[in-house]
Amino acid sequence: MRHVLFCFATMLIAAGSSGVRQVELTLHPSPPLESAKAVRLLPETEKMTNADAAPLYEKAAQFLPAGLDTNQIQQWLGTPLDKLPQQEIQSLLEQVKPALQSLSEAAKCRVCNWPASVSGTMPAYLSEYRELARIFALKARLEMAQGRQDEAIGTIRTGLAAAKHIGESPTLIQGLVGLAMGAITVKQVEGFIQIPGTPNLSEALGRLPKPLINLGKAMQSEVANLKSDPRFNVLTRKTMENQLKSAHERIRLTMKRLDRHVAVLQCIEALRLYAGANQGKFPDALADITQAPVPNDPVIEKPFSYKRTGSQAFLRGPAPEGREAKEAIDYTLKLEK
Repeated sequence: MRHVLFCFATMLIAAGSSGVRQVELTLHPSPPLESAKAVRLLPETEKMTNADAAPLYEKAAQFLPAGLDTNQIQQWLGTPLDKLPQQEIQSLLEQVKPALQSLSEAAKCRVCNWPASVSGTMPAYLSEYRELARIFALKARLEMAQGRQDEAIGTIRTGLAAAKHIGESPTLIQGLVGLAMGAITVKQVEGFIQIPGTPNLSEALGRLPKPLINLGKAMQSEVANLKSDPRFNVLTRKTMENQLKSAHERIRLTMKRLDRHVAVLQCIEALRLYAGANQGKFPDALADITQAPVPNDPVIEKPFSYKRTGSQAFLRGPAPEGREAKEAIDYTLKLEK
C-alpha cells in the first residue's frame, strides 16, 4: 500500500506540471497603490473564528451533489468572462450552495485539526476538494463578469484560505491536492487584473506567505515515519529514503511553481502601476519600476526575464537548471489606455 500511495503522489505532482504556461493578458494602467491597500487575499487573523475547519471541509465535500458535470465546469473556467453563460452557472451554484457555505465557514477558521495520518490509507474527499476549488473559481469568474469585483476578491480569498488549510495537512497526498487548489485559485487573479478599474493587487499579492502552501511538515513526518518503521531492513529503508528524497525535491519545486505564479502576477501589477504613472507605457526594464516592489522568480531566485516592444511586454520565468524546458512560463502583456 505504501508503494501505491507513493505512485499516486507522483501522479499528482505530474498533474500539476503539465507544461509551459503561455499566457496573454490585456491590461490597463493602474491608479496609485494607495487605492488598494485594504485588499487582502487571505482572511485577517483577528477576523477569523475559533471553530475547527477540518470537519467543515469534510461536510462541504459531503454536500456536493452527485452527477456534477465536471467537464462542463472545466470548460466554463476557460471561457472568456464576456461569454460566460451566466444563468447556467448561477443555476449550478444554487445546486452546490450548502457545500459553498460550509467551505466558506471553514476558510474563516483559525485552526484546522486534521486527523493523524494512518499508514497505508488514503485521506478522504481528495477529488471533492479539487472540485470545490474549481466551483469556487467559477463563482469568482461569474462575479467578475457581473461587475461584482469585491465579491470576486472575497471568493478568491476563501479559495486560497481553503487551499492552505487542505494543503497543510499531515499527509503529502492531501498536501498536493491543496497545491492544485491553490493553483486553480491563483489563476483567477489573471482574469481580475485585466478588468478596467479594479484595484491593484501588488501589495495584496506581496503579503501572501512564502511559501503560499507549505508541505514541509508533511515531508518531515514522512521521513520520520519511514526511519522508525520496523518492517524494513537497512537496505530497503535506504532505497525508500532515496525515493522519498527525489519525490520531495519535486514537491518543493511544485510549491515554488505556485509561488512563482504569485510573484509573476505581483510583477505584472507593478508594471500596471508604472504605466499608470508614465503615460500608459511599460518600462524599458523592471529596474525602472519604483511604484511597487518587483519580486524575483522564486523558482530560480533571480529576476524574471523582461523585454518591451512598443505597447507589448514579455515576462518569462525559465525552467530551473537541469529541468525540462516545459517548466518555463511565458506571459505576453498588452496595454490598453
